[in-house]
Amino acid sequence: MTLDQLDRGQRATVVAVDWASLAPEDAKRLRAMGLDEGASVSLAHRGMFGGADPLAVTVGRMTVALRRAHAAAMQVERA
Repeated sequence: MTLDQLDRGQRATVVAVDWASLAPEDAKRLRAMGLDEGASVSLAHRGMFGGADPLAVTVGRMTVALRRAHAAAMQVERA
């Protein structure tokens, strides 16, 4: 499953990222925020109306806003 498909509050581990589907500058930014293989994440909130951008994702002790397309590039396993 991908990160954008997680239920709100569900914890997971990033197992793969399709870096080729992302713009190089976006990939660099995501890595800088710790969103890479092995990261522990959870979906904190979805955008307005139950699913639109952005998604709020907790990575460690910080919460970051992600575009749905970026979250869809990340394969996760539920914890």
